This record gives sequence, C-alpha cells and structure tokens, in this order.
Amino acid sequence: MSLLKDLASHGQAVWLDFVDRKFLEAGGLKTLVEEDGLTGVTSNPSIFEKAMGYGDAYDATLAEYDKEHPGAATMDRYEALAIQDIKAAAETLAPVYEAKQAKDGYVSLEVSPYLANDTDATIAEAQKLWKMVDRSNLMIKIPGTAAGVPAIAATIAAGINVNVTLLFSNSAYQAVALAYVEGLEQRVEQGLPIDRIASVASFFVSRIDSKIDEKIDARIKDGDPESEALKAIRGKVAIANAKLAYDWFLEFSKSSRWQALAAKGAQVQRLLWASTGTKDPTFPDTLYLDELIGPDTVNTVPPKTLDAFRDHGTPANTLGTDIAGARHVLSEAERLGLDLDGVTDALVEEGVASFSKAFDDLLGAIAKKQPAVA
Repeated sequence: MSLLKDLASHGQAVWLDFVDRKFLEAGGLKTLVEEDGLTGVTSNPSIFEKAMGYGDAYDATLAEYDKEHPGAATMDRYEALAIQDIKAAAETLAPVYEAKQAKDGYVSLEVSPYLANDTDATIAEAQKLWKMVDRSNLMIKIPGTAAGVPAIAATIAAGINVNVTLLFSNSAYQAVALAYVEGLEQRVEQGLPIDRIASVASFFVSRIDSKIDEKIDARIKDGDPESEALKAIRGKVAIANAKLAYDWFLEFSKSSRWQALAAKGAQVQRLLWASTGTKDPTFPDTLYLDELIGPDTVNTVPPKTLDAFRDHGTPANTLGTDIAGARHVLSEAERLGLDLDGVTDALVEEGVASFSKAFDDLLGAIAKKQPAVA
C-alpha cells in the first residue's frame, strides 16, 4: 500500500496544496486520487499567482473570455480563470465526495484577501463564489480573523461549506470551531438539514517554528544563559501547539452541545494542518506530516512534501501522543519569554498581507496579459 494511502487507516485525509491548469489537464490530480488516495485540493492567492502569472497556460481561455466580455474588469477575468480550474478539480473529486457521502472530496476557493477584515463583504463574496462554482464539493476559504468569525457562522448557516484559513493560535481556532457550531445550530432552528455540510479549520504549522526558532537562534548566538532550555524546544513549538488544538477538539467533541448536533447528523469540523512543508533544512522533510497524524484530521501538502512522504514518510497515530510533553514545551516557551501569542498574532497579519500582495501581483499579471491570437 502507498504510504500516503496508509494515512487513511489512521483517520487522516491528504489534500494537495496546489492547483494548476496544465496539471489538471494532464490528469495529474486524477492520478494522485487513484494511486495515492488523495481526497482534496486547496488553493490560495499565492498558488494562483504562480499558476496564472507566468507562462501561457491560461492565455487561450483568457482570450476567449475577452472576446465574449470585452472590457471586463480584471477581477472578473481572474474569476473566470480560477473558477474553471476549481470546477475541473471538483469534477475530478466528485467520485470521492459521493463515495465518502460528503465527508471528503473537496476543493477550496478563497474569498478575496482584501476582505479579511470586513464581515459583510466576506459573507457576500462567499455566497457569490458558491453560486458561480455551483459544485456541492466546494469549500469557500474564509480567514479566521476577528471579522471572519461571524462570517463563518453566517456562511455555514447558509448551507455553504467552509475552509477556515490562517489559524495559528488555539484561541483563534476555538473561536472558529464555535462559529461552525453556531452556524449549524441556526440551521437546526430553521428546520434545515446539516448532515452534508462540511468544514475544516486550517491550522498553520511550520511558519510558527520559523518565527520562534529565529528568536531561539538569536538568543543562543548571543550566549543566553537559558541556551540549553532554548535548544531543547527548538523545532517543537508548532507541533506542540497543534497537538493542544487537537486535544481541545477531542474534548469538545464529547460536549453535550456538540453531541446534540451529531445526533442530527452533523460532521465534525476537521482540523487541517497547513503550511506543512519543512522550511528548516535541519529538520526531516516529512516532519509536519509524521508528527501530526490522527483521526478526523486533514494534512494539506505541497507537491514536494507529498513526494517526500510517499518515499519515506512514517504513518502512525502520533497526534494524540505525549500531550503532557506538548504542554511542557509551550510552558517552557512562555517561561523563556518567546511570546507565542505575539508570534501568532503577527503571523495572521503577515498572512493576510502576503495573500493580498500575491493577489495584487496576480491581478497585475492578468491585467497586462494581452488576449492570445486565435
């Protein structure tokens, strides 16, 4: 059995953090679904910027669109391109969606990052994209910002699947988990079904270690008297943080509030591990897969990391192990003044800014592209 397929026996789904026109047309996604058991796809502005901003893969489609919609706004031109890819991915994953009875087989499309701090505009954008794609196995990505939390509840209440993105802290994760519950409860109150509504909470991992370890390395270099204690938790904070998020998820799943929804067929909001490519070359390239495997979770993986795990990953239930050790790591991080809360707050802001910059670049590239000559 493929090592990637083996993750399913441990309750974890594998999604691909990549989408590209040539990859889809060449059957790359279909191959991963059939051979590796891949069950989902995620996209974001950075991925689309790389796919659409370079090369000629989208030129013919853009030319055709421009003929039919002369003078169209750049945003409309982008959406026409993106939605074609998302529809194609959704169709490839449709058999998975049906076989899993709406519990997997999703493709995600993000609302504009420009709306990250605007609740009403995010709700409206989510509804617009949902109608445009018109596929039941679509998830709309909404950032887990303060403004995103009520938008998540409203979008779920409207019967739209949601992938909550840019989660770094446990407090932010818990807020969006409760927003998902609130949205389901609103549907129950209205007598609407909830059994085929799905959501994932995308908890970002490696970026936390990058920030924390940068602080650790600087202090060790300066001869900090706590150097040994700092070394002991280097590369461990992000995984510890994720483990405690999962521990909260397990506990909440036992609550009477959740059980009342489960009795009506509600699906759990799975934790999805994002930013799982290893950025520090001294760490194993499968670190953020090997250490975060457990039931009712998803790992969304860039192609390079997917290949690495297929070759030498270690499938095992690791996520629920050594919770005491995870608490100790975070306790040490606090004692040593590494300011995890400040780091996670900054990472949300940086994530929104990064996606906005990628969106700027993407729209700029599309604006400059001349329609291909038929």
